Amino acid sequence: MPNKEKPVHTVPNKDGKGWVNKQGGEVISTHRTKANAEQRGRAEAKADQTEHRVHNKDGKIAKANSYGNDPNPPKDKK
Repeated sequence: MPNKEKPVHTVPNKDGKGWVNKQGGEVISTHRTKANAEQRGRAEAKADQTEHRVHNKDGKIAKANSYGNDPNPPKDKK
């Protein structure tokens, strides 16, 4: 069972086919396309009120969004 306090990571599947979402080191969903994986990862992060980190094929984080109580909210209050 994934740890709900951990961020959701959308990463390339290790076997080279498709993309997976992981939380707490466990695979929570698998997808054929990155777009589908991102959509599901975002939904999981929102439901768990945590962060969603989207990685590129090289493993680097391309995007990160917080859907919970951000301990460091932006100072810009526009």
